[in-house]
Amino acid sequence: MSLELFLLLAAALLAVGLYGALSQQGVVMIMMGLELMVNAVIVAAAAFWFHLSADRPDGQVLVLVAITAMAVEMAVGFAVATAIFRARDVDMVDSAADLRD
Repeated sequence: MSLELFLLLAAALLAVGLYGALSQQGVVMIMMGLELMVNAVIVAAAAFWFHLSADRPDGQVLVLVAITAMAVEMAVGFAVATAIFRARDVDMVDSAADLRD
């Protein structure tokens, strides 16, 4: 596959994730949109790494670190969303807005 196809895939993932994050009100759906946008960045970074210097392993390490950080971030986010849902029985962003106080 060419670099353009990977970048097109990354752009599509970013667009779908951005639409999902901006159009939904549920915490889980917003987090899924953010997850898609982060995946788009990872796909683009991996594509650039593969086409620019595939013989060096530092790009693979960077992608693995990004995927690990994303997994930890989403696990913490889903844990917070679950705790909010159990404590207040709400799953909407507007209903949980008083958490910033």
